[in-house]
Amino acid sequence: MTTADPSPSPETTAPRPVPGSGSGPDGPSVPESGGYRGVFRVGEFRPVFAAHLLSVLGVVIAEISLTVLVYRATGSPLLSALTFALGFLPYALGGTLLAPLADRLPARRVLVGCDLVCAACAAAMAAPGTPVALLLVLRCAMAFVAPLFQGTRSASLADVLGAGDAYVLGRSLLRMVAQSAQLIGFGLGGLLLTVLAPRGAILLTAAGFLGSAALLRLGTRARPARSAGAGARVSPLAGLRAVLGHRRLRALILLSWLPPLFVVVPEALLTPYATGLGASTVGLGLLMCAMPVGAIAGEVWAGSALTARTRSRITAPLAAVSLLPLLAYAVRPGLPFLWGTLVLAGLAHAYTLGLDQWYVEAVPEELRGRAMTLLSTGLMTLQGVGMALAGVAAEFLPVHVVVASAAVLGTGVVLLLLAEVRRTDGSQAVQGSRAEA
Repeated sequence: MTTADPSPSPETTAPRPVPGSGSGPDGPSVPESGGYRGVFRVGEFRPVFAAHLLSVLGVVIAEISLTVLVYRATGSPLLSALTFALGFLPYALGGTLLAPLADRLPARRVLVGCDLVCAACAAAMAAPGTPVALLLVLRCAMAFVAPLFQGTRSASLADVLGAGDAYVLGRSLLRMVAQSAQLIGFGLGGLLLTVLAPRGAILLTAAGFLGSAALLRLGTRARPARSAGAGARVSPLAGLRAVLGHRRLRALILLSWLPPLFVVVPEALLTPYATGLGASTVGLGLLMCAMPVGAIAGEVWAGSALTARTRSRITAPLAAVSLLPLLAYAVRPGLPFLWGTLVLAGLAHAYTLGLDQWYVEAVPEELRGRAMTLLSTGLMTLQGVGMALAGVAAEFLPVHVVVASAAVLGTGVVLLLLAEVRRTDGSQAVQGSRAEA
């Protein structure tokens, strides 16, 4: 489950309108108090949302279908598990190398291009006789372009909705779709495999990506590249230096990256813990749903019941206590108590709405694509690292000790980061000259 401060400073509470944005004269007007309904009233957001739904379902179906396909072809549990892991491994490389393209090329061209690449990879996977080695390479290629797509979409969302409250709620809606995929996506994929061969199901993935590309191409406006020097060559590390070299941006991006590293620990170790309690398969399934259910409920509550000002005020205290429910592992809870604990941990995920606002306000427009790409890259990569470290720790310590220790250590890390965010409150965003370094 994921992604995704002291009150904003006077310099950041009134972001400037972006040409073609949802808050400027060139784009649809989005009432700040319109809530989720107000976001859907923006005509350009609806195809973005529908495209996201198609691509997320496509990825989930591809993951389960490809895993089954590889296992049937090889009989190897290791290769089957590796197929799933390859969805995470190329993220760091792809996000670092491709990040400059998010600002150097028009956003619509990048989004449609990434969808077409993924559709082509899925179609090649579905082709009869495709060898297992090529299946794994194609899976890596899809994961390689994923951070560029996600970062570009997040950056262009500010062009569609503006950089204010509507942007936060739009990001929240897209995040809830991804969370919901954990609840229904794998079940839907399993159901499809009862009536379709794995290659047939993967063809649906290709169709989903093609549908996403069509929606984005026909339903969104063409906008120029965000960076003024769009034709210049840029080192892939330049954007990384520009983002992490600025103190406030560094604090905010670390606050986005590091808490999920600890949050995934109980999820990574849920099967051995539940097995130790004698839980049935149904009980394990309910536990796996608990944190996503809490996360969706928390975001819906924060997005619909709270004002933007209130969400900003509760971000720091909610982030500070977000890992504390996991301390319940210290007393080795049974299944009902554990389910409530995980739901509570998911509810605390609502702090990400305020964090999204702080981040988009701190990032200058010409750097936004790279900053958002790096944000999603680090988020996915560190979640994979967290799962791996949790597994290593559980080889030497009881699972309940590992999770409780992660809660303590993670809370300390969050408190340090919040202190740094508070110290940088009021600092200026990165200047354009720094962004083009």
